[in-house]
Amino acid sequence: MDKKPTITLCMIVKNEDAFLEKCLSSVQDFVDEIIIVDTGSTDQTILIANQFHAKVYHYLWDDHFANARNTGLAKATGEWILWLDADECLDVQNPEGQKIALKKKTANILSLPITNFIGEHINDSNQASYMHYQPRLFRNHCGITFIHRIHETLDGDPSQMTTDTLKLPILHYGYIREITIQKNKSARNRKLLELEAEKAQHSPWIEYHLASEYYRNHEYDQAMEYVNRSIFNFLLSGQKPPSILYKLKYDMLIQTNSLDQALPGIEKALLLYPDYVDLHFYKGLILFRQADFQDAKACFEKCLELGENHPGYLILQGVGSFRAEQYRDTCLDQLKESNEGGAS
Repeated sequence: MDKKPTITLCMIVKNEDAFLEKCLSSVQDFVDEIIIVDTGSTDQTILIANQFHAKVYHYLWDDHFANARNTGLAKATGEWILWLDADECLDVQNPEGQKIALKKKTANILSLPITNFIGEHINDSNQASYMHYQPRLFRNHCGITFIHRIHETLDGDPSQMTTDTLKLPILHYGYIREITIQKNKSARNRKLLELEAEKAQHSPWIEYHLASEYYRNHEYDQAMEYVNRSIFNFLLSGQKPPSILYKLKYDMLIQTNSLDQALPGIEKALLLYPDYVDLHFYKGLILFRQADFQDAKACFEKCLELGENHPGYLILQGVGSFRAEQYRDTCLDQLKESNEGGAS
């Protein structure tokens, strides 16, 4: 019988007793080892970790997520590293089947589909969500580590950074407004991002993440300033701005009803990302609000054609299915009424 790969879960936590049990319960049949780096918990976090036989290491917080995560990596013995946050769960329906699928992978880094729930309260029914793929599972002992103070990413010898995907879903609850307020995440994140922004050679992603923090607090003027700065800095460095920047920008222009400036810009963004279903959906929304139901209908039909299975993009649940269908049908109703009115 083939030996299945061993997997270590690596986490950093602080005062996560509200979430940790649910998180660790979700992985206990999939991982072989749990490494927890605790940055100063004063609640029941350590007790819960011990109940799952986790190896807990205490870490003096230095305002640097990558440093803390790398401390955990140094302790891991598994062939693979899975990294999660406490407000995430692994949605594993068939742990043994997933391990068999993992064994067949030849890449060193695997991106997993993450559903980010959004909204006001954790217990809201019909919670809206975004889906995207992120590198969350990687081979141990091949020099891959984390970099960056916040919004840490994987780094290593380019020859080792081979990538693939694995359909092992992660559910993330940390962007629900009730939780972000409770944890005061935004203030912490802004502080760390502003420290990064002070560096002369910082990544244009820093401005994007600052824009996201302001966006989540509905401070759209500041968010727009930072997202435009991020786009400009990507262009300045000779890189195509990532699709997610345009998604955030046109989301905000729609939220603030700045439709006149949105339509010409989104056309240009679609030239860069013609298969990004969210941008087609936003274009449809703009045209719909301008009562151009014929062109809006075409956009929503394009959304249905594209669907939502695009691992390279952050996608709002429903823009390639039920949301697009609802708007398409409303456009059809409006066009029918208009035709009937013209014929009377």
